[in-house]
Amino acid sequence: MEIAGAELTFGNVVLFAVALFLLAGVYSFVKQGIKFGALILLVFAGLAFLGGVLWL
Repeated sequence: MEIAGAELTFGNVVLFAVALFLLAGVYSFVKQGIKFGALILLVFAGLAFLGGVLWL
């Protein structure tokens, strides 16, 4: 699917979904007071998002 000149594939959408899922985990960890785990998940979410962007 092409949106605004960028070709979105199944791989892009999956990586963006994984990034959103990990961000939900970050929110959950912060609410539970697990700051170090939230930081690790935030890094993984950033990497997943970056992978989706670079795949464009």
